[in-house]
Amino acid sequence: MVDEFQDTSHQQYEMMHLLADKNVAVVGDDDQSIYSWRGANYENILNFENDYPDVQEIRLEQNYRSTETILAAANGDISHNTNRKDKSLWSGNGSGKPIEIYMPENENAEADFIAESIQGIVATERRKYDDFGVLIRANTLSRAIEEAFLNANIPYTMSGGTSFFQRKEIKDLISYLRVIANHDDDINLLRIINPPRRGIGRKTIESMGEISSNEKVSLWTSISRLLKPDNTILNENTKADLQTFIDLIENQRTAILSGGGKNLSQKVRTMVEEINYWDYLIGENQKNEKAARFKMMNIEHLIQSIESWENNPDTLETGLYAYLNRITLLSRDDMDEDNLKGKVNLMTIHASKGLEFPIVFIAGCEEGIIPHARCLEEDPNNIEEERRLFYVAITRARDKLFLSSCQHRRKMQSVVECVPSPFLDEIPANLVEYHEVETEVDDEQIIAMLEQMKQRFKPK
Repeated sequence: MVDEFQDTSHQQYEMMHLLADKNVAVVGDDDQSIYSWRGANYENILNFENDYPDVQEIRLEQNYRSTETILAAANGDISHNTNRKDKSLWSGNGSGKPIEIYMPENENAEADFIAESIQGIVATERRKYDDFGVLIRANTLSRAIEEAFLNANIPYTMSGGTSFFQRKEIKDLISYLRVIANHDDDINLLRIINPPRRGIGRKTIESMGEISSNEKVSLWTSISRLLKPDNTILNENTKADLQTFIDLIENQRTAILSGGGKNLSQKVRTMVEEINYWDYLIGENQKNEKAARFKMMNIEHLIQSIESWENNPDTLETGLYAYLNRITLLSRDDMDEDNLKGKVNLMTIHASKGLEFPIVFIAGCEEGIIPHARCLEEDPNNIEEERRLFYVAITRARDKLFLSSCQHRRKMQSVVECVPSPFLDEIPANLVEYHEVETEVDDEQIIAMLEQMKQRFKPK
C-alpha cells in the first residue's frame, strides 16, 4: 500500500515495482503533485497503469471539505493542465460564499486587509484565530503580513519557513538596536559581540561573565572593568578589540538618538554599512554568495519596513525606543512553538498541503509570484506544477476563500507595477466577487455627517 503516490520519486517507484508483483494498491492525486524540486514525479501514476495492465481504478471525486464554489474554482483552474487524469471534484456541502478577490495598492495594504478581515470575522462570526490559514508562495512575502498581525495584536505561527523576525540576520540587527538603546541588555550584547567577527574569543567572554556574576553587574559594566589600565586579565590586543566594540556602540547611540531619533531607517542603513555586515555575510557564506545576498536583502526589507512605519501618518511616535517597543513580541525567542491553538496559521503553500482551514487567504496572487518567475525561467513547462500548487492552495479552504493581488509591490529599493496572476482568470467569473477598496472620507464629509447626527439627536 502506497499513500500520497503522486509525491514518490522515480527511484521509489522502481523499488515498489521490485517489491510488489500484483498485490499492491496506491492512492494519489496527480493534481496535487507539487514536489518535483525534491524528486517527486507525477507521471508515476501513468507509469503504474502501464506496468500493471490489470489495474482497477477507483475514482474518489467527492470532497468532504470544501463548498461547491471553492471546488468549482479549483476545477476551473486545474482543467487548464494537459498532463493530468480527467476528474472533477464535487461536494455535498452547498454552494457557499463567493470567492473574494482584493486588489490592494501594495503589500502593506494587502497585509492590512488580511489582518482587518480576520479581526472582523473573529468578532462577527465568533471564529477562533486558528480557523484561519494565510498562504504565501515564498517566505519573502511574510514580512508585511507579520507586521500587520503585530499592529493588530493577532497571534500567529509561521510554518514552512522561518518567521521574518526570527531570521539570524534580522535578529542580529535588532540586537544591535537593543544594545544601543540599553547597554545593560546582556542577552543581546552576547549575540552581537562577535558578528561581525572582531577577535573577542570565548576566554574573554568567560572573563566578562565571571566579573558580571561576582560583582552583580551587567556584561557592559564588566567590559569597563576589564579595560582598566591596571587589569591584566586580558592582553592589549584583546583590550583594543573590546574598546573598538564599545566605541562602535557609543558612536551609533549618539548617531541614532540625534535629532530626536528622526530618520531611523537611514541611520540603521548607515549602521549596517559601518559594521561591515555585508563583508561578514560574505565570509560566513563563502561557498554561496547567493545566500549572502538573500540575507542582505532581508536586512534591506527590514530597513524599508522601518521607513514605511516612521512615514506612516498614523504613527504617533517614532524613534529607536518606539520602534523597539513595537517589535518586542515578534523578536521574542521564548514564544511557545508547541501551543498553536488560538493562532493564525501563516505558511507557505507547500507547507499547507494536507491541511485545511475554514477560512483561507492566498496572498500575492501576482504574475511572477504565482506562478513563480524563477520556476518558469528554469523550465517553461513548470507552469503546470505552479498551477497545481495554486490548486492545492485553493482546496485548503472549507468555507471561505480570499485572494489578493497587489497593484504595486516593493522590490529592493524600487516599486514595481504588478500584473494579476493569470490563474485568477482561469477561475469561472460567476464564482468571484471583487472586494471594493474603501475610499477615505474627507473633512467636509465628516463635518456633514456630524451635522446630520446633531440634527437627529436635537430635542424637538
